[in-house]
Amino acid sequence: MRILGVDTGGTFTDFVYFDGESIRIHKVLSTPDSPNRAIQQGIAEMAIDPAGLFLIHGSTVATNALLENKGVRTAYIANQGLSDVLTIGRQARAELYDLTPKPIEPPVPAELCFAIDCRIAANGDCVRALKPAQLQRLVTALAQLDIEAVAINLLFSFVDARHERQIAQALPTSLFVSCSADVLPECGEYERGIATWINASLGPLMQRYLQALHTNFPDSVTTVMQSSGGTVAASEAAKLAVHLLLSGPAGGLMAAKTIAATTANPRLLTFDMGGTSTDVALLDGDITLTNEGRIGRYPVAIPMVDMHTIGAGGGSIARIDEGGVLLVGPESAGASPGPACYGAGGVLPTVTDANVFLGRLPGSTALAGHMCLDRDAAQQALQTLAAPLQLTVEQTAQGIIQLANEHMAQALRVISVQRGIDVRDYRLLSFGGAGGLHVCALARLMGMRKAIVPIHSGVLSALGMLFAPRQRVATRTLDRRLDDIEQADIDSALSEIEQQLYAALRAEGVNVADMQAHHSLDLRYQGQSYYLEIPWAHNIE
Repeated sequence: MRILGVDTGGTFTDFVYFDGESIRIHKVLSTPDSPNRAIQQGIAEMAIDPAGLFLIHGSTVATNALLENKGVRTAYIANQGLSDVLTIGRQARAELYDLTPKPIEPPVPAELCFAIDCRIAANGDCVRALKPAQLQRLVTALAQLDIEAVAINLLFSFVDARHERQIAQALPTSLFVSCSADVLPECGEYERGIATWINASLGPLMQRYLQALHTNFPDSVTTVMQSSGGTVAASEAAKLAVHLLLSGPAGGLMAAKTIAATTANPRLLTFDMGGTSTDVALLDGDITLTNEGRIGRYPVAIPMVDMHTIGAGGGSIARIDEGGVLLVGPESAGASPGPACYGAGGVLPTVTDANVFLGRLPGSTALAGHMCLDRDAAQQALQTLAAPLQLTVEQTAQGIIQLANEHMAQALRVISVQRGIDVRDYRLLSFGGAGGLHVCALARLMGMRKAIVPIHSGVLSALGMLFAPRQRVATRTLDRRLDDIEQADIDSALSEIEQQLYAALRAEGVNVADMQAHHSLDLRYQGQSYYLEIPWAHNIE
C-alpha cells in the first residue's frame, strides 16, 4: 500500500510518503486561504500518482476557524429558560482581580438562541412533551434567519434523546444539524452545549474543505486524523468536526509513542515547535487522553490528546511593548510573508531571524529543500529592535532566543512539574521544524539529562499519521453510585457503545478480527467535581 501523511501547519505543510519500500519527505509553504493548494503543490512536486493512494491528513482548518471565530452562522436550541447557558458558562473570570474586565463576546449571539418548552427528567421520564405547534413555530422562526447550522442541546438528552431527534427531523435538510446526544452524551450541560455548538459551526466548513480535497484527489482513499490519535474516513470527518481540533499535533504524539517503544524510553516529554506554535505533552508508556482540554477560551470535553499549546514558534514576532520591554509572540509571521529571512517581504523580527543571524541556522540551509535564507534581511529586521533597546543586534537576537526558550520551558512545566512529575527521569523528545534549534537549552532549563532528536523530526507529525490506527472514541454518562449499580449494567452500557463503534469501523472497511476495544470508567468520590479515569477490568469488587 502507498501511504501519504500530510500535516497542514500554520507555516509549512509537511509530507511523508511511504511507497511500500522506502520513505520520502517534503515540505511546502502552507496556503492558509486555501490549504488544498499546498497539498496539491506538494503531491505534484513529489511526483506522486494519487490514483489508489492512501492519504492520511491532519489539518488546522477546524482549529483556526474556532480560534478566529470564523465558524458558520449557527442557531442554538435549548430548553425553556436555558438558552443563555453558553453565554453564562461557568462564570469563571479570566483575570480574577480585574475589577473592570472587558466584555466577552458570547459564542452564540442572543438573536440566534432559542428555547423550546419540553423536558426530560434525570431518570428519563418525560416531564413535558414536545408539542407539534411549538416545534412548528421554532422551525418557522429558524427559516427566517440566515443560518447554515443548528446546535441542539436539551437537558438529559444523554438519557433520552427523543426531543432532540424530533427537532432535528423537523429541520430542513439544507441545515447542518448537531444533536448533543450524538456529539457528547454526557452530563455537564455547558460543556455538552459548547461541544455541540463547535461541531455545528465547524461542520459545514469541514464539509466544504474535505469535499474540495476529494474533488482534487477523487481516486485516493482519504482519512483524517482525530484529536484522540486515530483516523476517521474523510466522508465521516465533517460530521465529527469537534473531534478534529488537534488533528495535526495528535500525529506527532503517535510518532512519539512509536519512538518510545522502539528506543525503550517509555517516559517522554515531547516538544513540537513549528513555525506558528509549540505543542508540549507528556508520555508515560502511552498517550494520555483528556476530556478537560481547551481550545482558546472554550472547554472541549471531547476525548483528545492531553497537550498544552502556546503561541511560540519559529515565526513568532518579537516586539517592544509600551513599557520598553521585549516580548516574543504569540503573533506569528505565518507562511506569508513569513520571517524576514525568508526573503518574501517580511520585515518584522522573529525567532527564526534570530537563529539565522546567530548562525544557528547556517546561511547554506535550504528550508523545505529549496528556500534560501537571507541573513542580511534578518539583521535589518533585528536592528529595528536593537536600536530602541540600546543593544547590539547580537544581544537582541540572544534575548529573543532566551525569551522564547523561557516561554516554552514554562509550557513544559505546566504539563509536568506543575502536576507533580519529576522530569529528571524523562527524555525530552523534540520535533517540528524548529525543535532541534532549542532542545538542548530547554533540557538544561528543565534539569533533564537526556534528549532525543529523531530522524525526520521536522515532519514527525506527518510521519506519525502513517502509524495512526482507524479509531473511534465514545463516552456516555451512567450517573450512579458504584454500590448501587450491577456489573451487568456497566457491561451492557459498554457493550452498546462498543457495537456502535464496531459498526462505524466496519463501514470503513476495517475487518472485525483486527478490532480491539478498550474500556474505562470515570469515577469520583461523592461530593467531588472531578473524575479519575480508571481502566475497566469487568470487575467492581
